[in-house]
Amino acid sequence: MTDFTMKKESDGVAIITWDCPNKSMNVMSTEALMHLDGLIDDALADEAVKGIVITSGKKDFAGGMDLNALADMKNAAGDNPAEGLFEGIMQMHGALRKIERAGMDAKTNKGGKPIAAALPGTAAGIGLELPLATHRIFAADNPKAKLGLPEILVGIFPGAGGTTRLVRKLGVMGASQYLLQGQMVAPAKAKAAGIIDEVVADPVAAARAWVLSATDADILKPWDAKGYKMPGGAPYHPAGFQTMVGANAMVNGQTQGAFPAAKALLSAVYEGAMVPFDTALKIEARWFTHVLMNPSSAAMIRSLFLNKEALEKGANRPEAPDQRVKKVGVMGAGMMGAGIALVSALAGIEVVLIDQKQEAADKGKAYSEAYLDKGIARKKVTAEKKEAVLGLITATTDYDALKDADLIIEAVFEDPAIKAEVTKNVEAVIPEDCIYASNTSTLPITSLAEASKRPDQFIGIHFFSPVEKMALVEIIKGKETGPRAVAKALDYVRQIRKTPIVVNDERFFYANRCIIPYLNEGVRMVTEGVAPALVDNAARLLGMPVGPLQLMDETSIDLGVNIAKATKAALGDAYPADAKPVDDLMFAMVDAGRSGRKTKAGFFNYDEKGKRLNYWEGLAEHCPRLDEQPDLIDVQHRLMFAQVLEAVRALEEGVLEDIREGDVGAILGWGFAPWSGGPFSWLDIIGTPYAAERCDQLAETFGPRFACPDLLREMADKAQSFYGRFGSNAAAA
Repeated sequence: MTDFTMKKESDGVAIITWDCPNKSMNVMSTEALMHLDGLIDDALADEAVKGIVITSGKKDFAGGMDLNALADMKNAAGDNPAEGLFEGIMQMHGALRKIERAGMDAKTNKGGKPIAAALPGTAAGIGLELPLATHRIFAADNPKAKLGLPEILVGIFPGAGGTTRLVRKLGVMGASQYLLQGQMVAPAKAKAAGIIDEVVADPVAAARAWVLSATDADILKPWDAKGYKMPGGAPYHPAGFQTMVGANAMVNGQTQGAFPAAKALLSAVYEGAMVPFDTALKIEARWFTHVLMNPSSAAMIRSLFLNKEALEKGANRPEAPDQRVKKVGVMGAGMMGAGIALVSALAGIEVVLIDQKQEAADKGKAYSEAYLDKGIARKKVTAEKKEAVLGLITATTDYDALKDADLIIEAVFEDPAIKAEVTKNVEAVIPEDCIYASNTSTLPITSLAEASKRPDQFIGIHFFSPVEKMALVEIIKGKETGPRAVAKALDYVRQIRKTPIVVNDERFFYANRCIIPYLNEGVRMVTEGVAPALVDNAARLLGMPVGPLQLMDETSIDLGVNIAKATKAALGDAYPADAKPVDDLMFAMVDAGRSGRKTKAGFFNYDEKGKRLNYWEGLAEHCPRLDEQPDLIDVQHRLMFAQVLEAVRALEEGVLEDIREGDVGAILGWGFAPWSGGPFSWLDIIGTPYAAERCDQLAETFGPRFACPDLLREMADKAQSFYGRFGSNAAAA
C-alpha cells in the first residue's frame, strides 16, 4: 500500500487521497512526497484531467512531517550532512512548487490546471504547507479541527515553503503569530486570517466544483503575478521596515535570543521578503538547514516530540489490563484538589470531591464553574459543555460516595498525620481493588503508604500548580507499589491528556529535587552580593521562563521556608552547612511579611493589584552588593549545573529510570531551557568531558555542591554521551 492514491473521475477531476496505512494520522515521509510528485506529473500530463483535488482518507488531513525523515536526509549525506539536508529540502520545495505552478507557462502564466486542497480536519506542519501550495483551500466546518504551523514549538520552523508562502500571503505582521508562536486555530479563524479560503460542510464536493470552474486567473498566485506587493510592505518599504523592527524586538523579548529557530526564522523572513519567490525558497531552505544542523533542534525534536509522544503512549507502562478510570475520588477541595477535579471532569470522568465541610467542597466545585464560565466568555466552551462537566462533579463530605470509585487522589494538607488519617478513613469504604494515590510534592510515598492496608495499591501522583495549565504529572513508585497501580496512574494521566513521568521514591522525587537547588543557587548569589537583576536575567538568557528569584515569589517564599525546616528536621546533621545564608535570608523575609506575590511583597515589590514592579530595595541592606559583579557565564553555569547535577544524581541513584523522563519532565515541569532538550540533552550538547571539567572548577570556587557525580566522571573519562549510553529506549521510540 502507498500513502497517496489517485482516482480520475469521469468529470475530469483527479482525486488524490492521502491515507497512511496503519497510522491514525497522516505524516509525510520523503518517499511519500516523491510518490505524490509522481501522481501530480501523471495528472498534469493527462489531457482528460481538468483539475486535481488533494484530500485525506482519514478524519484529519495531516499531522506534519515524519521528523525521522529529516534525520535520514542528514545521515544519508555522509561527511557533508548540511549539503544532504539542503538538497533534500530543495527537493520538497520543488515538489510543492510544481503543484503551485500546475503546468502553467512560465512566460504567460496560463495553461495550468487548478489544484485544490480539501481538509476534513486538522492540518499541521507540512499538512498545511502542502495546501498552501495549492490554489484554493477548503476546510470542513469541523469544530475539533486545528490548522497551523507549530514547528517552532519543537525547535524548528516551517521549512517546506510554509514560511515564505504565509509571509507573502498575510504579510510579516499577519504571519508572525502563526510562525513565531506556532498558533493552531479553528477553520473559521484560519479563514478570517486569510490562511485558507473556504469553510464548508463538504470540502471535497466544494473543491471539485471549484476546480471545474476555475480560470487561469484563479490559479495564479499573487507573488507570481506582475506588480505583486507584500501585504504591510517589504522590509525596504517604510512600513515594512517598521514591521521588521517590531518583529525583531518581539522575538528577542520572548526568547532572549536563547532559541536558535526563532532567530533563523526571522532571518529567513527578512531576507526572503526582499527577493523573488523562488530565491526566497532557497533562502528558507538554507536557514532551515542551519537550524537542523544546530544540536538544539535535534534535542528539542527528540524531547518535545519523540520522547514526549512515547511517554504519553505508555512507553514505560507495566504489563496490566486496561486501567482507565471511571470514577475518581478527590480528597481535599483546596486549590490542588479543585484543579484535579476539574481536569478529571473535563476528561469525562465521574468525580467525587470531598472535604471536611460542605462549604469547602462546594467552593472546590465552584472553581470548575468559574473556569468554565471563562471558557464561555472566550467562546471556547458551550453552556451544554459546562452543564455536562459540572454534572460529573459531586461535592460532598460523605465518604460513602466513594464506594464504587476505582481511583482515589488525596490532596489534603502536607502533614503525614493528616494524610494517614484520611488514608484509613477512605480505605474503610473503597473497593478492595481501588488504587490510592497521594498528591504530594515532598513527602516520601513509602512512608505515607505505611498507613495503608494495601501498600501495593498505593502510589504518588504529583500534579504541578495550576493543575489545569501544567502539562506534567509526576508518578512516584513507593518501595511496595505494584505494577497495576503504576498502570492505573499512567492510564489516568493519559485520560486527562497530560504527560507522565514515572520515578522511584526519594525525598523531593525528581522535579523538586532539581528545582530547589536552582532556587537556592539564585538566592545564594544574592546573599553573596550579586545583583538580583543579574541573577534573574542570566536565567532568562539561558531560556528559563523566569529567573529563580521571580519563581520564588510566584511559588511563595514561605513554602521554601517550610521545605527547608522539614528537610533540616529529616536530615539532622546531614543538612548542608552552606544552606545557612539562604535560609537566613528567606526566614528573615518571611518574618518581615515578604512571602512573595501572594503578600504583594517578596524579592519584588508589587502594586495593589499584585502587578510586579521592581526588586525590593531592602535586599541591598540584607545583602550588600559586590562592587564588581561576576561574569555572566559563571552566573549561568551555577544556575544550570545546580539543576543538571541533581538530574544526574537522580539517575545515578535510580530515582530516574529513563533519561527521556528526565528531559521531558524538566522542560514541562519547571521550564528547564527548552532549547537544550533537557538536562541530559544539554550535557550531551556541551559534552561530558567538558561538563566534568567545569564541575571541578565550580566546586573549587563555589563549594562541594558542584562536585562531579561519579556517573558523570566515569562517562567523561570514556567520552560517553547520555543518549549514547542510556538512550536505547529513546532510539527505539
